[in-house]
Amino acid sequence: MSIINEIKQSYRQGGVLTKLIYINIAVFVVIRLLQSFIPLLEWLSVPSVPLSLLFKPWTVFTYMFVHYDFMHIIFNLLYLFWFGKIFLEFFNPRQLLGVYLLGGLSGAALYLAAYNLIPVLYQHFPSSILLGASASVMAILFAVARYMPDHRIYLMFFGPVKLKYIALIAFILDLISIPTLENTGGHIAHMGGALFGFIYGSSITKGRDITLGFNRFMDSLMSIFSRKTKMTVTHRRPITDIEYNTKKVNTQREVDRILEKIKSSGYDSLTKDEKKTLFEASKD
Repeated sequence: MSIINEIKQSYRQGGVLTKLIYINIAVFVVIRLLQSFIPLLEWLSVPSVPLSLLFKPWTVFTYMFVHYDFMHIIFNLLYLFWFGKIFLEFFNPRQLLGVYLLGGLSGAALYLAAYNLIPVLYQHFPSSILLGASASVMAILFAVARYMPDHRIYLMFFGPVKLKYIALIAFILDLISIPTLENTGGHIAHMGGALFGFIYGSSITKGRDITLGFNRFMDSLMSIFSRKTKMTVTHRRPITDIEYNTKKVNTQREVDRILEKIKSSGYDSLTKDEKKTLFEASKD
């Protein structure tokens, strides 16, 4: 029981990224345990046939938490963790959740459009289903890659690589994989998520957060099931998303400048304020 309690405590104390990972794992375990008795995959995944979708509209949300193959969920959650951590360097948790959900919805929309408008797809796959968090993960990657394209991450064997190149390679791999007819629907959904992420990144650079309306809608929807009072909800966020985002980006740019100064002139060349800024950033 102590392990279960630790998991519950970790979930309660964790942020949005932690909760998304836990939800994906929980759904995976339940499906693996019950799929032989209850067709959960069919009830939680997006069907390619519009008439089937009419009777299962909730699947456009649930599919982005559904996995069945072990390797599928492992890689998706690893990418979600890596890119989600980078995303949170520049954006806040509310924005992460909004991009995850809206990216997933965009992936489902492109998947449905492709399977019902491109003859070769519904000829080869008259009845297909879409599942997995990949479209949402692609949205997160492309959002931050569009917003901070020159941000570098370190890859084994390659060293520092700019985010824009990682996003570009991921997009090309999905694009060239579509004609193989192996997981075609998944690759199309990835591109739908990537498209939303790119649009989000573009809008946020102009000071406009296109997830705000959706997040407010989700807040109002969740408040129906919440035990908190309305006053508690209205005072839970002291600053706006744009203010939070601007402050975080400015701090990151200052840290990047200080690191460049260290590289060129050494640590001793830093001023007292620069050393303090670097120390504060290292604690985040």
